[in-house]
Amino acid sequence: MFHGMVLFLLGLLTGFAEQHFANVRMGLAAHLEGLMNGIFLLAPGAIWTNVRLSATATAIAFWTVLYGTYLNWLMSVLAAIFGTAALSPITGAGHSGQPRQETFVTVGFMSVGIAIVIASALILWGVRKQLSS
Repeated sequence: MFHGMVLFLLGLLTGFAEQHFANVRMGLAAHLEGLMNGIFLLAPGAIWTNVRLSATATAIAFWTVLYGTYLNWLMSVLAAIFGTAALSPITGAGHSGQPRQETFVTVGFMSVGIAIVIASALILWGVRKQLSS
C-alpha cells in the first residue's frame, strides 16, 4: 500500500513536469503510468494477506510487482526525456532518441512486461485457494 501511494505521488509530480520533456506526449504517458501503476499496487496490497505462496514465490511476486510498476514509470519518464519512440508508436510518433537510448528504453519496457506478467500470475496462483474456500 505504501509503494502504491509513493508511485501515485510520483505520477502526480510527473504531471507538473510533463510540458518540459522532449516528448510531451510521453511525458503525459509517464504521468499516467505513475498514477495507474500506483493504483494497481493498491490492489495487490489490499489482498496481500490472502495470497498463499511459498516464501520464495511470495518474495518473487513482491519484488517483481514493485520492479515492474516502478520501472514502468521510470522508463516512461526516461523515454519522455530522451524523446525515444521505443515500443511506443503512438506517444513516440515523430520522435526518436539516440540508438543507445532507444535500446535502453526498449529493454526496460520489455523487462517491465515480463515482470508484471510473472507477478500477476504468481498473485493469481496465490489467491486461487481462496476461490475454493
